[in-house]
Amino acid sequence: MTASLAAAQPGLTTVADRAVGRIAGRAAMEVPDVLGCAVTARVTGAVATLDARLDLRYPAPVASTAARVRAHLAGRVAELTGLRVSVVDVSIGLLRADTAVARRVR
Repeated sequence: MTASLAAAQPGLTTVADRAVGRIAGRAAMEVPDVLGCAVTARVTGAVATLDARLDLRYPAPVASTAARVRAHLAGRVAELTGLRVSVVDVSIGLLRADTAVARRVR
């Protein structure tokens, strides 16, 4: 948003792309089976578009987890920022096995 447009609309709050991306990244971590994420956002007016790259727990169902993340991000970003989310693109980076180090007692 340009300075002249912001000056013409006093009291208008803008949210930076980076801030929206961080909010969405935290929201993605709220979804079960998401182990890591990187989210970029683009805000145009009152509309945001999100691009999320996720690391998922193996053997999580990829399609249904991506759908849950997509819906959760749209809802949480709208709730926390007041922006309408028009598009949420989700790609899967890694599938990681949930391996805990087992200790032996001798």
